[in-house]
Amino acid sequence: MKSLDELKELRDKAQKDIQNRDTGDKVEIIVGMGTCGIAAGAREILQEVMKEIDKRDLDVRVSQTGCIGMCEKEPLVDVKMPGHDRVTYGEVTTDDVSKIISNHVVNGNVVDDLVVARLEE
Repeated sequence: MKSLDELKELRDKAQKDIQNRDTGDKVEIIVGMGTCGIAAGAREILQEVMKEIDKRDLDVRVSQTGCIGMCEKEPLVDVKMPGHDRVTYGEVTTDDVSKIISNHVVNGNVVDDLVVARLEE
């Protein structure tokens, strides 16, 4: 930190990240962060999700979960949209994150070629 403005900017970004993780009934993206997911690259996926949401200025809740039970399909990302089935995407790459957010979260179109499971809500 070299100035008070830099510190304020960092504080504002941290508050926005916390708000994205902790707000109420809206679209939710869940990243599997069990040891199997982390070993497969889930940390990078979570960072890319946060970066993409920030870039698009989306009002989306982001959370983490432990092992989902499909270790061979890690990294896993779930998208829960109010009134729709929960969709689990598997073997997600950082390039896939933009596609999932653009198609599914923004436009409501599931990215079928990445889907590994659907759960009725």
